[in-house]
Amino acid sequence: MTRRLRPVGLDFLEQAPTRLVFTARAAAPPASLYRALAEEVTGWPAWFRAVSLARPTGGGAGREVRLVGGVRFQETIVASEASRRYAYRVDETNAPGLRALLEEWLLAPAAGPHSPGDRSPGTLVRWTFAADGPPALRLALAAARPGLGHSFRTAVRTLDARLTAAPDRG
Repeated sequence: MTRRLRPVGLDFLEQAPTRLVFTARAAAPPASLYRALAEEVTGWPAWFRAVSLARPTGGGAGREVRLVGGVRFQETIVASEASRRYAYRVDETNAPGLRALLEEWLLAPAAGPHSPGDRSPGTLVRWTFAADGPPALRLALAAARPGLGHSFRTAVRTLDARLTAAPDRG
């Protein structure tokens, strides 16, 4: 059964009862990562194993996302700043317990070379998962934190490998 969630804005990133924040470093530049996140939405399943389908909706103002296991999301893009920030809120889902959910991907140039011999500093990627729900959901999310972190870091590594192996597309 699909349920509507409470619409939230970017301020929810700081106000959410549950905030999970993860970071990773990629060799690819912010522009390439942003393009994969925000402009090439249908490509998410190729690098984020938990995602089985992703497609833009509303002329790019939203997304439909399906996860492996059957969880579905209808989302609205709330921030799209080229090479810097991509954030979306979930408007509808079949996931139980959620009252509100907002995710943000922040991209920033890294301070130094990604690896020895690398000329570009790469990108620091920060993913914030901000959610509201009953105490049982908050407890479940706290327990899922290590798995979500692993999934995020694996996704960033996989995307980075794809981006750095392919010629720059822009």
